[in-house]
Formats: sequence, structure tokens, C-alpha cells
Amino acid sequence: MKTSIRSQRAGAAKKSVRAVAKSNGHAAAPIVPLRERRLTFGDKWDYAPAPEDHKYIPVAPRHELFIDGRFVAPRSRKYFDSINPATEEKLTEIAAADERDVAAATAAARKAFNKVWNKVPGRERGKYLYRIARIIQEKSRELAVLETMDGGKPIKESRDIDLPLVAAHFFYHAGWADKLKYAFPGRTPRPLGVAAQVIPWNFPLLMAAWKIAPALACGNTVVLKPAETTSITALRLAQIFQEADLPPGVVNIVTGAGETGAALVRQPGIDKIAFTGSTEVGKLIAKTLAERSAGFRPGANRNESKHAGAATGASRLTLELGGKAANIIFEDAPIDQAVEGIISGIFFNQGHVCCAGSRLFVQEGIFKAVLRKLRDRIQTLRVGNPLDKNTDIGAINSLPQLKKIRALVDSGVSEGAQLEQSRCSLPAKGYWYPPTVLTNVTMSHRVAQEEIFGPVLSVMTFRTPEEAFERANNTPYGLSAGVWTDKGSKIFKMAQKLRAGVIWANTYNKFDPTSPFGGYKESGFGREGGLQGLAAYCRLE
Repeated sequence: MKTSIRSQRAGAAKKSVRAVAKSNGHAAAPIVPLRERRLTFGDKWDYAPAPEDHKYIPVAPRHELFIDGRFVAPRSRKYFDSINPATEEKLTEIAAADERDVAAATAAARKAFNKVWNKVPGRERGKYLYRIARIIQEKSRELAVLETMDGGKPIKESRDIDLPLVAAHFFYHAGWADKLKYAFPGRTPRPLGVAAQVIPWNFPLLMAAWKIAPALACGNTVVLKPAETTSITALRLAQIFQEADLPPGVVNIVTGAGETGAALVRQPGIDKIAFTGSTEVGKLIAKTLAERSAGFRPGANRNESKHAGAATGASRLTLELGGKAANIIFEDAPIDQAVEGIISGIFFNQGHVCCAGSRLFVQEGIFKAVLRKLRDRIQTLRVGNPLDKNTDIGAINSLPQLKKIRALVDSGVSEGAQLEQSRCSLPAKGYWYPPTVLTNVTMSHRVAQEEIFGPVLSVMTFRTPEEAFERANNTPYGLSAGVWTDKGSKIFKMAQKLRAGVIWANTYNKFDPTSPFGGYKESGFGREGGLQGLAAYCRLE
């Protein structure tokens, strides 16, 4: 009886609204359900442009190789352009190293290891690292601007996340340089020798710090190969090494495309290889080293191959490769906090993150609420000039990467996924892609299996914790995952079941030099950061 009376009253109220509208000469306005109502301010809350000044930062028209403490021209005299992805303008020319340059860099690193660095006490090595860290802090604004111009990431991320972590890694490992025997009780740590390090384009300066700092702290020398699209800050780091009076040859930097990296991996005088990048390239590196350790050399007979293998020895290897992380939201999670974690997990650095939470699993009971909040939130993300301090999402790093993102999203739509994107306007020049959410995704879709490496989120649902971790583990990758719930017991259960190297609980994308980072399966092996990262650059006796 009460229900029928309420229905009658509601009907009468609707009729009265329509009657008032008609009496005023206007068409009856549709009534928006309460749950779908939104506050709309138009352009009243738009941010005024706040670009970071970059004109005071000089960028040399040409950058050379850094070998044996000096900047030298490549033997081939070849250079390639470094492009600002936000404007498509040429920033500078970068030297293209060939096999001869790589051999010279390796020889310089070997000489520095044998004659200088291997004999420097840990306390003195720590002083060098402290000095480097302080200079990085002093030049952090300049380095952040260069990182943004070269890679396309927002300046607030370069300034507030990347550069503080770069300095923190050098500070942290400087502290360990004279305390390695306490890091490994009962063992005597010895340096490996010459470390070859190949880093990607998504975090150029941070990845250099991740690799160089522990290698130097443990007494090794380094040959670093940065990505071809983001080499400027690595070469600016070389200038910092000069300013810190780091002995010549301790760190050498060779730039170029994939051929340069391949030449570095093939070098016989390398004792350790550390690679961060795609799974495909990581597999090729592992294959190359396996063949070397087995004594196999293409084009040589069996006896020659065995002799070459015995002469060169086997290099140690750590790989930090791709990922397809699952971000799992349970019904008892704080939804508003979880939505911010989703945004940070996938749209940080334009999704150019190996541990990006690109697969979202939402428990069915809260799916509609989460999706509604997520749709609203992506409309507030500001896409544009990376040097603007208000920008949330910058430019895609390169045109080939933009084409890959578009192709994978198109494949998802053709397989039945529903596409939802931000209605933001994109700049006319540069490489841009709007924040994207794909719903109606199944585990058989390419977008649920392949690493997109862009601002694209695939959304799926689950009912029970068992279904959640089974679906989360249904991928060839195993780098990271996120769990959102109010129950600590549920967090521990999921952490035990998820096959991922890093698992965040009620947060996402939190990094610290004291915490090891790495993955399982096709996400690689070995760890960087913490004591485990130090162990990767030591021979424990």
C-alpha cells in the first residue's frame, strides 16, 4: 500500500514539473536519475598555462660518445637526430657508435677496472657516489626539463618523481660502498669486472641511476648504452661524472640504435650484462649468452666454438622486461582511493611503464560504481604540453610507439571491446594519444595479453578471490600487481597467490632504492635495488 502511494506521488511530481515547463513555453526537460547527475562547470575551472622555462638550458647541436673520460666522435662519423616528441622538432644530433667504438669503450672500462677502480677502497668509492648525488640535486631542475623535452613525459613527473629517485639511488648505494661485508654476512663480496648496461627510453636517467650506482658501489666499471630516442640526459650525466672527477673509464656511454646494443652484448670482455627493455630483445640477449657459454659461435666449427667459449667465459645476466600487471579491486576497497590508484597505475608517464596496471579486475558488485567514477576521472586529465606544470599526460615517446598503441587498440575494438576515451583536444603537432578505457574485454583479446605500453586500460570483472588471482596469473608476464581491499588477510592471501615480482597493497607505482624490483616468467629475472640488487654486481666468496 505504501509503495503504491509513493509511486502515485512520484508520478504526480513528474506531471507537475512538466506542467510548469509547458506553462513557461519550454519543452519538458528530461529528469536525470540521481546517480547519473554531475556537476558541470564548463571551462570555469580550466587551468591557465604554466610552462616551465627551458630557454636558459643550452642543448649542444651535437653530442659525442663518452669513452675513457672524454667525449669523442664516433669512428663512423655517423649521427642521428633526437626529436622532441611533443613538437616533432629536432633537439640535437647523437653519435651512432659502431663495433669499434663499443670495443674501445669496453677496453677503457677494463683498463679502469684493473688499474684504478678495483683498487679504490669502498669508502672512497662512496665519496664519488655522494658527490655525484649532490651534483644531481643541484642540477635537478635542468635535468628534469631535458628529460621532459627528450622523452615527452610531464615536467611534474620528471621534477617530482624521476629526479628525486635518481639522486636517492646514488645516495643509497654510496652508503653501501664500504659496508658490503655487512650486506652479505659470512661471505666476501668481490666485484665482477666490466658491466654492460642497456637501458630503455621510458625512464632514461632513472634507469641509468638504477644500474650505474650499484655497479660502481660494488667496484665494477660500466659501459652504458641508452635508448636511441632518449640519450641526452645520459650524456648530461657523463658531464656530471666529469665534474665529480670520476676516474676516466669507470663509466663509458655509447649511443646508437639496436645495432649498438647488440655489439655491446657480443663484446668478449664483458663480465656482467644488465638489460631493461622488451621481452623480445631480452630473449635474444639470453640466447646469445647461452650460446657463448656453451661455446657456440655462428659460422664456426665445433672445435673453434668450444675454444671461443672457453676464452670468453660466461657473463652474468639480469633482465627486467615487459609486464601486463593486474590491478585488482575488491568490493570492500575504498573506491575513491582505488580509482586514483587506477589512474596512477596506468596513466603515469603516458603508460610507458613496464609495471603499469594495464589490466583492471573489478569485483562484480562494485563494477558499475568504479566504471562510472573512472569515466568521470579520465575526463579531468589534462593532455598537452609536457613542459606545462598542469599537464597530467604528455606526448608518446615516438611515432613507431604511437602506431603500435593505435594498432593494439584497433585490434581490441575489432575483437569486441568497447572503446571509451577522454574528450580532450590533442595538439596538432607531436605524438599524442588520449586516455583510453576498454570494457567488454576478455582474456583472449590481444589487449589483455600483449603489452601496449601506452595510456590504455583494459577492464574486466571477477567474482571470487580465486577467480581474481587465476585470471591475473593468466599471462606470460609476472612483473607487478596491485591489490585493493580493506582486509589485511585478503592482501596476504593474494600476495601469496599472485605470480608477480612486486605487489602493491592499496597503492600503486611506489618505488624506493631500498626495495628490490624485478619479475617472473617473461618479465625477466634478477633484481635491482636493495641488497638483492647489490648481489647482482658481486661475486660472493
